[in-house]
Amino acid sequence: MELDPVLLSRIQFAFVVSFHAIFPVFTIGLASYVALLHGLFYKTGNPAWERLASFWIKVFAVVFGMGVVSGIVMAFQFGTNWSNFSQAASNFIGPMLSYEVVTAFFLEAGFLGVLLFGRGKVPEGVHLFAAIMVAVGTFISAFWILSTNSWMQTPAGVELVDGRFHVTSWAEAMFSASFPYRFTHMALASFLTGGFVVAGVSAWYLLIGRDVEANRKALSMCMWLLLVLAPLQAFVGDAHGLNTLEHQPTKVAAMEANWETRSNVPLLLFAWPDKEAQENRFEIGVPSLASLILTHDTDGVVPGLKEVAPEEQPPVWLVFWSFRAMVGMGVLMILVALVGLWYRRGGRLYTNRCFLQVLRLMSVTPFIAVLGGWFVTEAGRAPWLVYGIMNQAEAVTPSLSGWMVLATLIGYFAVYVVVFLTGGYYLTRVVREGMLAEAPHDEVERPTRPLSAAHTSLEADGGRTFRS
Repeated sequence: MELDPVLLSRIQFAFVVSFHAIFPVFTIGLASYVALLHGLFYKTGNPAWERLASFWIKVFAVVFGMGVVSGIVMAFQFGTNWSNFSQAASNFIGPMLSYEVVTAFFLEAGFLGVLLFGRGKVPEGVHLFAAIMVAVGTFISAFWILSTNSWMQTPAGVELVDGRFHVTSWAEAMFSASFPYRFTHMALASFLTGGFVVAGVSAWYLLIGRDVEANRKALSMCMWLLLVLAPLQAFVGDAHGLNTLEHQPTKVAAMEANWETRSNVPLLLFAWPDKEAQENRFEIGVPSLASLILTHDTDGVVPGLKEVAPEEQPPVWLVFWSFRAMVGMGVLMILVALVGLWYRRGGRLYTNRCFLQVLRLMSVTPFIAVLGGWFVTEAGRAPWLVYGIMNQAEAVTPSLSGWMVLATLIGYFAVYVVVFLTGGYYLTRVVREGMLAEAPHDEVERPTRPLSAAHTSLEADGGRTFRS
């Protein structure tokens, strides 16, 4: 049986990236939250802020470790599966990934050590500085990665000579047309992810009556944050969509499952795109709404998929439904943030058990939205790897066989299951334990490795949580 190495390589990279993406998007938002908690403690001296910071640092340590482990293999895949692309784009991709390691990863890793192991050993100002540097490092990392990926979406500042991309303008290549929108969109997604996770965990603690004072503070902060950022993300998403319509019209056509270039395009709530027949089945939509959203005019013209050959069309059903999953989660986030504002009256935000349960369930929605958005971004670019210049078939390793890719895909799947289960186990222990009682800094047990920082306090506690 013949197996398509291009398709399997795409599936393999999609699996690895999807698994990895949920960790950085959480740690970026969480790192800023931890830095804010340290700043509040440094300014006010309120021990509630310090206890919150100590707890969320442990969560950050585990998630950061999972992100590092799951992300290492992505770099290897550029050489094993996409060597033609690596050779062609090495003049740009190589320096960009190197800058990310030198300027961001080293910064994060170095100051994370101070953040995890320096409590009570360094002055509070230094500890706060370490927290800020870790947060800054996560954004620097996101800058390099998104700049690189944005160049692949909207290439600029290069010329292709003898099968190799040569940089003619680093400024144009790094700050391509889609980069500002994509970076802003991802930054807001990171804050929303961190905010909903912190809100969900805080809501669970309030439901069971643990650390009420500290978790009221945490929940209140998060709900104010979400009230501002959830609607703001919708406006940024709209601007991002207009930019995509200008530079990647075929992707927008796939997002709307629009086959013919026309005006008064309905917003489809449900449809089953049939790429073979080049039409939709079972359409349910709102008349002219897609044109209004995409062009800000009900008579606006939306490009159709038939503008390009079928072999240059992305997997329409995947892009169509991923986009709706992302938007649906975004609308739900806005509604929950508004309901939270209503429940602030009379302090019901902290006591309404139904709403607190909803917040617990909402912890997963930003991850669904992030994955949906990532599928739209990457699958919507297909079959191009460098949009409009190099397709995936040209970029794949020539000597690669389908069976080789299948074997490594199975191997990655097995390893990632172990990573996820192990990380999930540590996170479960950390969350079940909660915040420790206050203790003088010189009595805090020193962990000897990063994951130890996540559960040293549990062992010192003698398993109190699980016995109860």
